[in-house]
Amino acid sequence: MTRVLAIASRGGHWMQLRRLKPAFEGCDTTWVSTDPTLRRSMPGERLLCVPDATRWNPLRLVWSACMIALVLARVRPHVIVSTGAAPGFLALRLGALCGARTVWIDSIANAEVLSLSGQKAARFADLTLTQWPELGKPLPAPAARAKGEVYHAGAVL
Repeated sequence: MTRVLAIASRGGHWMQLRRLKPAFEGCDTTWVSTDPTLRRSMPGERLLCVPDATRWNPLRLVWSACMIALVLARVRPHVIVSTGAAPGFLALRLGALCGARTVWIDSIANAEVLSLSGQKAARFADLTLTQWPELGKPLPAPAARAKGEVYHAGAVL
C-alpha cells in the first residue's frame, strides 16, 4: 500500500490539504501539521505534529527540520504532498533526499505570483501545481514534466 505523508501548516494551507483527502483514498495516509488541536476534527485518522517555523526564525526552522526528519524516518513515505508553507517545504526537501516522490500544490490564495515556499519547492518537487493558469504551464504527460517547472492542471482543490 502506498504510504502518503500529507503536510501543511495550520490555517488555509491545512484546509486546502484536507480538501485533497479523497485523492488519498486507498493509501496509508499520515497527516502532519503544526496544530495539535486539529486531532479533534480527525477522529480515526493519524495526525503527527511538528513545530511551525518561518524564515524569520532560523533556529525554529532547524528545530522543525529535525522533527520533520524524525517523522520521515518513522513513516517512510512513498509520496509527500504539501500545500505549504515552511514545514511542507522542509518535508519535500528532506523527503526528496530520501527518495520519496514529492508534490507541491501552491496555495489558492497566490493568484498573482507563486508563494515564496512554492518558488523554492518547485526546484525540488517532482510535481509543482498552481490553481491559476497564468502562473503555470499546461500539465504535460509524466515523462515530459520537469523539476523547477510550475504546472496548471485545472482546479486541483
